[in-house]
Amino acid sequence: MGYKAIYPAETIEAHRAFIARRRAARPSDEYRTPTEEEWDAFLAHFEKRKVSIGTCARAFSSPCFHEHACVRCSLLRPDPAPRGRLGEIRDNLVARIAEAEREGWLGEVEGLKVSLAGAEDKLAQIDRRSQKATISLGMPTTRSGGR
Repeated sequence: MGYKAIYPAETIEAHRAFIARRRAARPSDEYRTPTEEEWDAFLAHFEKRKVSIGTCARAFSSPCFHEHACVRCSLLRPDPAPRGRLGEIRDNLVARIAEAEREGWLGEVEGLKVSLAGAEDKLAQIDRRSQKATISLGMPTTRSGGR
């Protein structure tokens, strides 16, 4: 659209025509008004997205592949507010790994290490988002010498 900045109406019309062609090619039952039950299920999905350490970003009507072990999931958007809770989860996982290694529960060790990596990743995501570094570009100057 950048090269069409002078005549954006043409671009908008072309986009609308594209959408109309796509809709004509799809089954019409996809564009029907949802039932009350379908609408309630859709709204309930968004209420269930909020979890203790962030927000789940999985698509509507898709299953949770991690069986609600959110710390392992790449779709969890961690919230910075409960960072301390996430740190406690990480510390608990370290202690549970030590116990599992001591007891010889190798399968448990493996699963806990996956969760630990997920918790550390979520903490790193929070830290990256909270670091808002200001970059100084300096003051612009004029070139002298005819350049």
